[in-house]
This record gives sequence, structure tokens and C-alpha cells, in this order.
Amino acid sequence: MDIPNAFLNKAVEPTAEQLSAALGTTAEVWKQLVDWLMEQGVADQEWKSVSPKYGWSLRLKLKKRTIVYLSPCDGCFRVAFALGDRAMAAARQSDLSKGVLKLLDEATRYAEGTGVRLLVKGTKDLAAVRKLAVIKLAN
Repeated sequence: MDIPNAFLNKAVEPTAEQLSAALGTTAEVWKQLVDWLMEQGVADQEWKSVSPKYGWSLRLKLKKRTIVYLSPCDGCFRVAFALGDRAMAAARQSDLSKGVLKLLDEATRYAEGTGVRLLVKGTKDLAAVRKLAVIKLAN
């Protein structure tokens, strides 16, 4: 079963305190990822909610280009990428784990790219996220 967004049916974006409370022990992992992305030049942050039934997500952008979407859940968070054809090819040629490669193969293709979603429950999950972010930035 898919873990729901922590901010379903909320009219306003979450505060830092609400985000930290929802993420629990993964709040520090969220911060590590956001800080690392900022070091890569992905500095623009924008909270968005397309509908209250989907909750809130943080878009991290390089200029106008969205690199990654972070969606807070209770005790974890979801990371989503929209990978174009070149990025998908590069990801398949990389040293990503078999599990992540399987996710790539099963991912749905949309007009803006193939939607790849990973669940982050701890720092060990960041390696694949960072590799995909580097691939997205390069392609």
C-alpha cells in the first residue's frame, strides 16, 4: 500500500514545525538531502499542492527546471523525478541497485518524462536519490 502524504486536505503549506513533526526521525535525512541539492546548485524551493486530496510537496528547482519533488509522509518521505529519455538511458547504464532499476522499468511514462518515485526511510536510501539527481542534472 502506498504511504499517504502527511498533509492531505490541508489548505496551506506546512510550517517547518509541522514538517519536522510529520517526518519524525527522517527530518534530519530530509534536511541532508535538501542541503546536498543546494550544494549542487538546486537552490529554488517551492511548496505546491495540486489538490487537497494529494497533499503538499516541495519542488526543488534549478532556475525554472524542476529537478526533484519531495513529499512528506508520516515518518518518511517520497522522492519523485520526471526523467526524460536521455536521463532514463543514463540511469539504466549507471550502477543503481537492481531494485531501483526495476522501479525504472516499471515506472509510468508521462509527457514530461518517466515518473520515478522512491521512498526514503533513512540515510541509506539517499545514495540512489543522489545518483538519480546527478543524472537528472546532467540530462
